[in-house]
This record gives sequence, structure tokens and C-alpha cells, in this order.
Amino acid sequence: MNMTDEQAMLFAKALVLMGQGIGAGLALIAGIGPGIGEGYAVGKAIETIGRQPEAKSSATTTMFIGCAVAESTGIYGLLVGIILLFVNPFLKHLG
Repeated sequence: MNMTDEQAMLFAKALVLMGQGIGAGLALIAGIGPGIGEGYAVGKAIETIGRQPEAKSSATTTMFIGCAVAESTGIYGLLVGIILLFVNPFLKHLG
């Protein structure tokens, strides 16, 4: 069974959109890592404060800096997912 040019173009667009959706979903999985990392960091900071209450300000400051760095990874994943969903340069070439 041979495809017409119109069917081939429709198939190509569907394939690009499928890849776009799968890629966006995979990019949003990047939010799992920062969640785990931030939870671990907060747990260790609480543990430190429990053992040495006088180190509260130092532990809290370090924890917030670490959480901010970890959260940037999740934000990058979200940004890539949004770009993949709404900005598609490949469909321009397909007509």
C-alpha cells in the first residue's frame, strides 16, 4: 500500500507531535530528583540542628542555598518540557 504525499505529510506531523509529547513528559520527570534532594537536605539540616542547636543559622543558610541549587534543575526540566510542548521548529519544515 503506497501513501500519497498528503498522507505521508500527515504521518510525519503525527510522528513529530508524538516525539514532542514523549520528550516533554520525559523532561518533566526531572522534577523528581530535586524533590528527593531537597527532602534529604532539609532532613539533614534538621538532624544537625537537633544535635547542635547553636549551629542553627549556619545549617539553615546552607540548606536554603542547597535547595535553591537543587530546585534550579527542576525548573530547567520544566522549561524544556514547556518549550517542547509549545515551540516546535520541526513542524515548520513539514509545511
